Amino acid sequence: MPAATDLNIDHVAHLARIALTPEERTQFARQLGDVLASIEQLKRVDVSGVEPTAHAFPVSNVWADDVAQPGLSAEDALRNAPARRDNMIVVPKVVE
Repeated sequence: MPAATDLNIDHVAHLARIALTPEERTQFARQLGDVLASIEQLKRVDVSGVEPTAHAFPVSNVWADDVAQPGLSAEDALRNAPARRDNMIVVPKVVE
């Protein structure tokens, strides 16, 4: 496990854009050291025969069949438009 003095908690706090009290520095240095120790322990596990995977269980799509259906009419689609012209929504100009 890396010693808390080996960890640059001030640099990590700067990257995270947080201010730490001295007590928080001590606490977070210990916690980060524990996390890094756990990672080092995981690095020692032999995974040479393990197939890479993103999920522990098979994942399949549950999408419905893509079947064409009638959409909204222009009148229904434009019903709540604040302003419209030629079956289009009129919006303020944003580009010169």
